[in-house]
Amino acid sequence: MSEATVNNGRRSWLINTAVVGGAGTAAVAVPFVSSFQPSERAKAAGAAVEVDISKLAPGEKITVEWRGKPVWILRRTPEMLASLEKDEAELADPNSDRKAYPIPEYAKNRFRSIKPEILVAVGICPHLGCSPSDKLSPGAQPSLPDNWLGGFLCPCHGSTFDLAGRVFKNKPSPDNLEVPPHMYLSDSTLLIGEDKKA
Repeated sequence: MSEATVNNGRRSWLINTAVVGGAGTAAVAVPFVSSFQPSERAKAAGAAVEVDISKLAPGEKITVEWRGKPVWILRRTPEMLASLEKDEAELADPNSDRKAYPIPEYAKNRFRSIKPEILVAVGICPHLGCSPSDKLSPGAQPSLPDNWLGGFLCPCHGSTFDLAGRVFKNKPSPDNLEVPPHMYLSDSTLLIGEDKKA
């Protein structure tokens, strides 16, 4: 057997071993590296949520989930917006001054929103965590005053909120509905969970 034959045999063996070893390393590395990506559960726990609001008609509300919480997006009509000034004397915290749920600066206004017509609020009553029901139509209704202008009613203990998520006086809820951090990526796309542009 010549020396060249042995070297070629060794060379082939080394190349094949290296190829198989490299493939094995890649096979192990791919799942390992991909394990650094956040899981679906982790994304649901804290990732921002993009919402298309282009088809949301005036007076309509949709609910999306962010961090396991229901987040309401309501496109208010001009009549709904006008009602927000009329009920302020009956509200416990009309200017959102309480600190239990600090409100983002861009929502420290009568509408509690960036754009007056769009309300973004967490649909959980601050009292005991129930989810209030829509009572968007004005007028007398069961469990509501005769001069009701529209808003939300918590069926558990009777807390009422106006169309900006502000709680009425003498109700069990200690605070207004939470306004989550949010921003507009475009006129038709809302991002819930982030409010700072990178």
